[in-house]
Amino acid sequence: MAGLLLFVGVVAAAQPVATETSRCQQPASTACYFDFTPPGSGGQLHYYASLAPGLASPVNALVAMHGHPRDANKTFDAALLAVRQGAASADTLVIAPVFQVASDQAAKCHTAGVPAAQAGDLLWTCETWLDGGAAINGKHPTSFAALDALVLELTRAWPSLRTITIAGFSAGAQMVQHSIGFAAEAPPGVKLRYVVSDPGTWLYFDALRPQPRRAGADVDWSACQQGTDFLHDCTLAFVPPTASCPALNRWKYGSDDLPPALPRNAEQARAHYAQADVAYIEAALDSSAARGSFYPILDKSCAAMAQGPFRLQRGLAYAQYDKTALAPAQPRPFVIVPGCAHDVACVFPSDAARPVLLGVRP
Repeated sequence: MAGLLLFVGVVAAAQPVATETSRCQQPASTACYFDFTPPGSGGQLHYYASLAPGLASPVNALVAMHGHPRDANKTFDAALLAVRQGAASADTLVIAPVFQVASDQAAKCHTAGVPAAQAGDLLWTCETWLDGGAAINGKHPTSFAALDALVLELTRAWPSLRTITIAGFSAGAQMVQHSIGFAAEAPPGVKLRYVVSDPGTWLYFDALRPQPRRAGADVDWSACQQGTDFLHDCTLAFVPPTASCPALNRWKYGSDDLPPALPRNAEQARAHYAQADVAYIEAALDSSAARGSFYPILDKSCAAMAQGPFRLQRGLAYAQYDKTALAPAQPRPFVIVPGCAHDVACVFPSDAARPVLLGVRP
């Protein structure tokens, strides 16, 4: 239980850069930049917020996780736009945490406008924050435990909250999807939701992977696509891959060899994931090597390619795996956003994604 016990205690008070509510309802800036110290962590975690602590009483919170370039400002802006266009600004708090990286590594995963790490900040590497890795300083909390602590901090700073949605895009979606099975229980009186959008790879809970089939015969993914119908007359079977791939079901692609700091074993994590409130969003144009899909940075290891050739196909496959193998009690929304490639600014505020992010059921 190390990942959870690390944060038992009273959360330190947030230290806002600004105190006027109106200044925090603008696009990401230092006026919207706050921090807190998770108990027992030995360091601080920063986040953008659309409302200043103590000056509003939101009922809902949308926590938007940044991608690999740690573009928390752009992710915050996209989530804020979704809330505004959904006419939810009056009761919805938008949060975008920043997982900081040491200055000598930050150039590999930095976005202009996001403040650099400050003295006392918890630090990860460009890779470890997104798969639950431990901070390289402080008392080495995992990024998943830090996310748990942020949820508790939000309920402390805004006690009116009743629903918290944790939504990730790209690497942020990978982080969110991998964290669900290991997340702490929701605080009393609060409902936790998760939205996973366009991750590069997914966490499977067994060694079965998708295989497209037509008329009972195995075919390549490319044989199934017709226009914007990416399965057309194909079906997906979930079978052990025929090609050798030693990493196929190892963490972070699967649940073998879980990091010891995670608070649940594979069976417990699978059960926790199956019980969670989860929704999926995929961009329709995140489905090839075309411009805008950021295909050069897509994970193309054998373990990743066993999940599908591109992000949309991997998402389609996981949604079916989820439905058939994990069998959640409630159907999980799966939305494809037309006209968008790998771009959070296009996906989050879209008409298709916005209801999912805001928890609006059809």
